[in-house]
Amino acid sequence: MQRFSVPFFGLVLFAGLTLATPHAFAQSAAELQAQIDARNAQIQSIKDEIAQYQAQLDQLGKQKTTLQSTIDSLAISQKQLGAQIRLTQGQISAATLKIQDLTGKIGDKEATIAGNQAAIAKALRTMAQNENLPLIVSLISSHTLTDAWQATDQAIQFNRALANDIASLRQARTELSQNRDQVASQKADLVSLNAQLTLQKRSVDANKLAQQQLLAQTRSQESNYQRLIAQKEASEKAFEQELVNLQGQLNLIVHPDRLPKVGTGVLSWPFSLSYMQNCAARRGVFGNIFCITQYFGNTSFSTANPQIYNGHGHNAIDISAPIGTPVRAALSGVVLGTGNTDLVAGCYSFGKWVMVTHGNGLSTLYAHLSSIDVSKGQNVDTGDVVGLSGMTGYATGPHLHFGVYATEGTQIMTLGQFRSSTVTPCKNATMPVATIDAYLNPLSYL
Repeated sequence: MQRFSVPFFGLVLFAGLTLATPHAFAQSAAELQAQIDARNAQIQSIKDEIAQYQAQLDQLGKQKTTLQSTIDSLAISQKQLGAQIRLTQGQISAATLKIQDLTGKIGDKEATIAGNQAAIAKALRTMAQNENLPLIVSLISSHTLTDAWQATDQAIQFNRALANDIASLRQARTELSQNRDQVASQKADLVSLNAQLTLQKRSVDANKLAQQQLLAQTRSQESNYQRLIAQKEASEKAFEQELVNLQGQLNLIVHPDRLPKVGTGVLSWPFSLSYMQNCAARRGVFGNIFCITQYFGNTSFSTANPQIYNGHGHNAIDISAPIGTPVRAALSGVVLGTGNTDLVAGCYSFGKWVMVTHGNGLSTLYAHLSSIDVSKGQNVDTGDVVGLSGMTGYATGPHLHFGVYATEGTQIMTLGQFRSSTVTPCKNATMPVATIDAYLNPLSYL
């Protein structure tokens, strides 16, 4: 009698599915990983350098403000910005290498999947061709029990191999999907890093311009610098007093019940998360984790003061920020106005400023900017850059003047529009003006 047996399809299947990664790609992947590791080491080294510059700046901040200390601070800030640019460039390079590495892995996975699919298809075709001789026939036709067991074992091994290879195919597809998601994430990071690099280069330009202007104003003389500071202080005091005298003339009413509830955190900090994390790490420098150098109201801790400003003290919070630091919208809204009080001779006030109204009863002010990146009527989202920090207007050091206002008690106008505003040099400067009870404590909403 003629012998029949089921072919060992599992061997055919395994031969088709066992696809080794090409040796050339293995070397390429290893080389890419080595380059990625080297870039990461460089990135850490640059981070350490940035931290050293920050320590120098913090030390200078503890000293008496002089022309030399201010120039030194600007010079160190420029070095720090240069290091931050190199850091971003390193991160861009590392991200690019990672994308190359992932792209190679995607190609390998796609080749594996194609091989798996071809092998499974071949095995299924072979199985279909032999279905004219079912396993039961082979068993009955076998001359010996050994032949029968061999036929059964071959069938079992085939089914097991087919199941394993289908599972392998599914796993390869899952890994392929994950690699593609990683590439998409890395590309998004790359876009963000390139935007950050552009801002950092602008920050360097803003810093250098501030240094040049300061040297031009003082003619590199300490006496001229101290005279400039005294002039700013005197002008600011006169401006503040005139403003307080005139605030009552605004025929505007603030309804506290129309404002967001205090403590709900409706506003975000006007700087990036990474910047605020750096502030938290420098708590010993400022005595707080937010880089605040001056609080709202009459006392050092304005959060303990009444919510509504009483017409004395500071009507915002000041946040230390190197010249050129991107300033971000604390909430989505519409730009209510922009301006530059420095355009009016002798007016030392907000300098370059931006005000955004948020539609929830609040408006926010960003002042002493080195540049303005938005225009009146423009829509902004939370976190959008509205300008770069600086020290324009009344500012003896770089910082952001961040104010929160009740929108219905605020107008943008010149002080000259008040009936009796004739004394202050700022009478022809356009700026936000509010009734006393429209000034709100920013910390109540952050």
